[in-house]
Amino acid sequence: MNQTIKEKLAVLPVQPGCYLMKDKHNTIIYVGKSKALKNRVKSYFAGANDKKTQRLVSEIQDFEYIVTTSEIEALILEMNLIKKYDPKYNVLLKDDKSYPYLKITSERHPRLLVVRKVKKDKGKYFGPYPNVIAARETKKLLDRLYPLRKCNKMPDRVCLYYHMKQCLAPCVYPVSEETNRSIVQSIATFLNGGHKEIKRDIKEKMYQASEDLDFERAKELRDQIQHIEAVMEQQKMTLKDQINRDIFGYSYDKGWMCIQVFFVRQGKLIERDVAIFPFFDDPEETFISYIGRFYLHQHHPKPKQILLPLGADADLLKELLEIDINVPYRGRKKDLVKLAMKNAKIALEEKFSIIEIDEERTINAVENLGEKLNIEIPHRIEAFDNSNIQGTDPVSAMVVFIDGRPNKKEYRKYKVRDVTGPDDYETMREVIRRRYSRVLKEKLPLPDLIMVDGSKGQMSAALDVLENELGLDIPLCGLAKDDKHKTSELLYGSPPTIIDLSRKSQEFYLVQRIQDEVHRFAITFHRQLRGKNLFQSELDKIPGVGEKRRKLLLTHFKSIDEIKNKSIADITKLGIPTNTAELILDHLTKD
Repeated sequence: MNQTIKEKLAVLPVQPGCYLMKDKHNTIIYVGKSKALKNRVKSYFAGANDKKTQRLVSEIQDFEYIVTTSEIEALILEMNLIKKYDPKYNVLLKDDKSYPYLKITSERHPRLLVVRKVKKDKGKYFGPYPNVIAARETKKLLDRLYPLRKCNKMPDRVCLYYHMKQCLAPCVYPVSEETNRSIVQSIATFLNGGHKEIKRDIKEKMYQASEDLDFERAKELRDQIQHIEAVMEQQKMTLKDQINRDIFGYSYDKGWMCIQVFFVRQGKLIERDVAIFPFFDDPEETFISYIGRFYLHQHHPKPKQILLPLGADADLLKELLEIDINVPYRGRKKDLVKLAMKNAKIALEEKFSIIEIDEERTINAVENLGEKLNIEIPHRIEAFDNSNIQGTDPVSAMVVFIDGRPNKKEYRKYKVRDVTGPDDYETMREVIRRRYSRVLKEKLPLPDLIMVDGSKGQMSAALDVLENELGLDIPLCGLAKDDKHKTSELLYGSPPTIIDLSRKSQEFYLVQRIQDEVHRFAITFHRQLRGKNLFQSELDKIPGVGEKRRKLLLTHFKSIDEIKNKSIADITKLGIPTNTAELILDHLTKD
């Protein structure tokens, strides 16, 4: 513990608030909240901690704190700070998935769609559904039952859906607004829980068709009933009321927590969500913070009611989310909460050992790599690779690994600007210069280790830019490949020497993963760029000629050769300015 931290710990207030832990680069690596800041922050630096908390504490070089007037303020502030800084040790809810909805459009002839976002466009939205399969199955059922139009753009003749009696073909036949309104109302009734009444109506029609000896129609209606039962009535775990609820349960052990969410819609348990993650605070507070971020920052739709286990701070969540929060003490609701708790415990027991082994293996690989290179633990590694074919379309790419895991949000692609021909060394110079000039200018976090794909030449070029041009002292190593294009050697030092890494060690596997990943990223970018350029017309190289003018010229004159033989007057007749017409002919006719 350094002197700065000791002095700050001595004056911490015993009040609610948030604390922000910083590393040696002054980067915020963890945000937490507490009812009593002094007690919580001191607990990190005193007493026995598990390995992952020790890892966090070993990186803390400073901290800040913000005092709030209440615990609810501290909770809201914590969520906002985590969203703003995205600290690497706050791993909760990295998932950004959105739930699907069914939407009836507000068009003259409406359509039924599966969408991910709810917009203010006068459409009718139903859901959310637990997954896209459930939404699509429901849409498929409704398409069979109700003949709304299916096409995005109106065709000029009827399609197969009309012949299947799943569309009224408004493209050809007149369909009144009243008919459309009636169909939309029927779908809305169905999706708002009225499928049982609709099934009953279909049954009556089926019996009537059977009495009229219209057995073909009776069979169609029977199939519709079976589809309704298959899609809407599979879930047998039900509550008698029709209230939409989310039911939370959690379990924790050895610094890891598992949270299970049961989604109950229209009285049926239809889906669950599972999260397993390490935590560093009080488990009950972590649980409440998770739920707050689950709805407010991850935009999960709020239900009518949330059920929590005993001991959870329902009042705090009620004030935060402004919906009904309940802690059941008896009955079916309590049983479902216990079931969520039981599932969380089982999931943690099943996955905990695997996750812990994987985490330890990855962290150990990073630590061992630091020891082999005789540097501090390289928590942040940035790796570079170049790609070109005979000097054409030269590109470079950078990947970032944090604590041995790829952080794809920080990957970067570079089009090489100033290098002509296949010069790998100058390409490396340019990209290293561009990357770390920007890092210094924007005060971005510096890496603990830089890896370049290549050996002595690439290393020398990169080191020259870092040390002599930018004044940076960052450890840098080279990754050499064998004749099969696989990682063979790790080079480090000046002059570069081979670092002895066992081919079966975790640190060698880490280096190999980094090299494979940066190569994959660079070659993918190069292929994309090359593929785009293959389909580029000579006209695209002329200033003032965009996509519309290119299409206009090629549609009217058919080929580049034909354009070459035209006059300026011929080109300006198409509405193209005289100066642009001159540029076009000058570019196409020059040697």
